[in-house]
Amino acid sequence: MLYVVAWPVLAEADETALRRLRALYHPREADLIGPHFTLVFGAPADREAALRAALDDLRQRPFWFVLERLVRHDLPPPSRGAYLYATPTDGAAELTELHEVLNSQADGELFEPHLTLGLFERAAEAEQVARIVERQHLPMHGRVEELALLRRTADGLETLRSVQL
Repeated sequence: MLYVVAWPVLAEADETALRRLRALYHPREADLIGPHFTLVFGAPADREAALRAALDDLRQRPFWFVLERLVRHDLPPPSRGAYLYATPTDGAAELTELHEVLNSQADGELFEPHLTLGLFERAAEAEQVARIVERQHLPMHGRVEELALLRRTADGLETLRSVQL
């Protein structure tokens, strides 16, 4: 499976806070990848050439973003769990445009740019953490300057291509 991610450049304290939150509440993924915006998720291997070409053709300039809001995404029943993620206000349009350029085939799903902070067994726990994080850490300001094409391997993630905006 292939992925394209945008790496956020953050102040050291914000980067540390996001990494700590992911380590606490999303440890399986935190050990695999740091904070990121996913632009292409789980594309088949036969899309590698097209994704490389799309990345090479990008003319997007680096851009700023602001994380101001946390969103709880409840998992469908029978699970009572939920994801918790931070969504950008500034920078959301640029991330959405990159998503659209890289995902030429419409899959019908609405894209919401976000940084995943955690996966919780209960939605109430996600809501409690959201309140604390919003008070202590938001807003966060950052910049997107680089995208990466990644391949999932048995050992983790392999970077196939990095592009500076």
